[in-house]
Amino acid sequence: MIDNREHSRGPRRGQAAHQLKSRTLRYAHIIGWGMEVPSQVLSNTDLEAIVDTNDDWIMTRTGIKERRIAEQRETTTSLATRAAQKALAIADVLPSEIDLIIVATATPEHMFPSTASLVQDYLGANTAGAFDMSAACSGFVYGLDMAASKIQTGAINTAVIIGAETLSRVVDWADRGTCILFGDGAGAVVIRGSDTPGGILSSVLRSDGAGWDLLTLPTNGSRDTYLQDGKHEMHRIYMDGRGVYRFATKVIGESVRDALAQVGMEPDDIDLLIPHQANQRIIDYAAKNLKLPPEKVYSNIERYGNTSAATIPIALAEALDENRIKTGDTLAFVGFGGGLSWAAMIIEWTAVPGKSQYSITWGRRQGEYALAGVRRPLRRWWRQLILLSPTTWIAALRKALADRRADIQTRAEDIQHRASQIIDRDEKRNRSAKEDEE
Repeated sequence: MIDNREHSRGPRRGQAAHQLKSRTLRYAHIIGWGMEVPSQVLSNTDLEAIVDTNDDWIMTRTGIKERRIAEQRETTTSLATRAAQKALAIADVLPSEIDLIIVATATPEHMFPSTASLVQDYLGANTAGAFDMSAACSGFVYGLDMAASKIQTGAINTAVIIGAETLSRVVDWADRGTCILFGDGAGAVVIRGSDTPGGILSSVLRSDGAGWDLLTLPTNGSRDTYLQDGKHEMHRIYMDGRGVYRFATKVIGESVRDALAQVGMEPDDIDLLIPHQANQRIIDYAAKNLKLPPEKVYSNIERYGNTSAATIPIALAEALDENRIKTGDTLAFVGFGGGLSWAAMIIEWTAVPGKSQYSITWGRRQGEYALAGVRRPLRRWWRQLILLSPTTWIAALRKALADRRADIQTRAEDIQHRASQIIDRDEKRNRSAKEDEE
């Protein structure tokens, strides 16, 4: 007898492969954006009381005037969640429509679970996948490229990409070379697939691990010998400022040109360059290298300092609020930092800049947020119940019954004791009354 099972299985596999190959490529467009920064401001003048520095020294070397510092109750997750909610409001998208959440961060709330998973839970995006992207200051562009690629192949339709950091918690506040640079904050975008041309046009992702020691944050798994060299400390940022400056000025213009070349463009075609906000001198060098006038380069480093993976989405949100971007503009993102890693991206802006408005979707979105808040403790409770084995159930039930019996017995003894006290008291009164009569 001839077994036809393999023959029947083959065409199904072939059909599936054909469908994947013939899937039409789509365009990934940014349709929502948002940012969240802590309210607590740390100025250069404030830093003078912490380390040997002054406002003029910091401004001359970095261009930073102040930075935001997270309060104790604020976390990478809370900042990322609020930034994502603002982006969803502008995009007018429901959490239940999200297919993927990526959080680019060097300061996750936990090594695991991912910060993205926590954001997914708080948003109530129950059908979304979620993971963290670890590429330091290049992380947001890396994450945007990953999500855009999934959309372009048709695998997903809607994604949220977030850059979020609480760098103030890993800064060595005794090192004036680094503590003056970093701040906290989060920025987010919503991207969605469309058949309309435009959106994310090209990207360049690069890395040079040989320069890992120029900018590093030792954490779990770091070699003991490495932590005993007198320079590095667990959970504290270490940076070779000169080395990072030389690296950044070398790759920033080169990577933008490579991304432009992929779509047949030149630096003159850029309407706005949004670079990683690491140092004003690096930003100025990028403008000079690409021969862009100051009005075509966005900088907000003076107000927020270096927020690592969050700098580009925060700058994008502010540039839109300031009407620096209009429909049809060509934007260039470029990030660089620890890895060493760097990334550039070219975008044709298609969204109409605006603010979130109240709508039916707004009401549904608030309902999904509220439902997520109720669902969270209920799911934890239910998970604890279903994980119990029958033996554990019986033991728990026996313990509950034993506790109940002990409680009843204690109450009975208490009542009996009180009754005895009442009887003794009455007997004493009766004896006193008889003695008085006699």
